[in-house]
Amino acid sequence: MINQSFSRILTLLRKEQGLSQKAAAQQLGVSQALLSHYEKGIRECGLDFVVKAADFYHVSCDYLLGRTPDRSGATISVEELPDGNEGKENRGIGSLVAVLNKKLLSNSLHIVFSLLQQCRNKALVNEVSAALDLSVYKAFRTLYSANGKNAQNLFAASPRLYQGLADSARSAAEAKAAALAAGETVENEKGVGREDGPALTQESLSADYPQFASSLFNLIQNSETRMGVRRKR
Repeated sequence: MINQSFSRILTLLRKEQGLSQKAAAQQLGVSQALLSHYEKGIRECGLDFVVKAADFYHVSCDYLLGRTPDRSGATISVEELPDGNEGKENRGIGSLVAVLNKKLLSNSLHIVFSLLQQCRNKALVNEVSAALDLSVYKAFRTLYSANGKNAQNLFAASPRLYQGLADSARSAAEAKAAALAAGETVENEKGVGREDGPALTQESLSADYPQFASSLFNLIQNSETRMGVRRKR
């Protein structure tokens, strides 16, 4: 599916630079006709073009794809993108958004589970994992339900019940995780000691996780934008 945000932003960035389509196409290494198709949303481009356009206009790939309003978000380099062995499914804009989101989540989860290990609290690991499991469960069931012919015998919870039950179980897991992280005892399981949790700053995260921190920062920004809040500058 064509990503209309990409087409609109690509056109906007070119016009902001005062460039003709012909001049921009030459700089981006494509024909004017092909760039015109990209800007009109007639054709989908590949991964390399998105990265090249983001570099050329000095914005992040996330901004170019309409995933964040911040132009200076973490830029994804060609080396960070999946290689050609992942197949045809990664060639279009719709699949590119999925690839970038997958990378954003997997990189952020790397940090989350690393920090969980540092807490050395089995109960906390279990509750955080349960909350994440239930979010994935709901996402999968949403996709599974996209085709009404898919049999529901894979699941024990009915289509009418699963969302409420999953939300309830996830909320409980999140509440237990928060209590454990605050040092409270939950169901006879001791929480994290007052000074046992990792000491964190944006600088320490960047230093300790140089390959993953930018994804986490981007995820935080994207999430809070959806929540309708922004950091004060």
